[in-house]
Amino acid sequence: MSTPPKGYWIARVDISDEEAYRTYTAANGEAFAKYSGRFLVRGGRHEAVEGKARSRNVIIEFPTYEAALACWRSDEYRRARSFRDGAATAEVIVIEGYEPS
Repeated sequence: MSTPPKGYWIARVDISDEEAYRTYTAANGEAFAKYSGRFLVRGGRHEAVEGKARSRNVIIEFPTYEAALACWRSDEYRRARSFRDGAATAEVIVIEGYEPS
């Protein structure tokens, strides 16, 4: 029996209100812990080698694609996300990882 592919959030963010965004990052940990989310990338140096970059990039790994979606749709994350509203412009995708056969 094969292990299901992991799930990932890939987020690109421009922050306009640092204080409100800090409130968001303090609140989102509850949802990530509940769904076993693990940061692989959280800010850090980057260079746009093709296309337009945003100021902050984040990749979060979840045990499954379903867990990644459940976290996004959870009440815990919805509450945290309300702190980000108006404080940042974000693009977020939830994507299934690749598991070679």
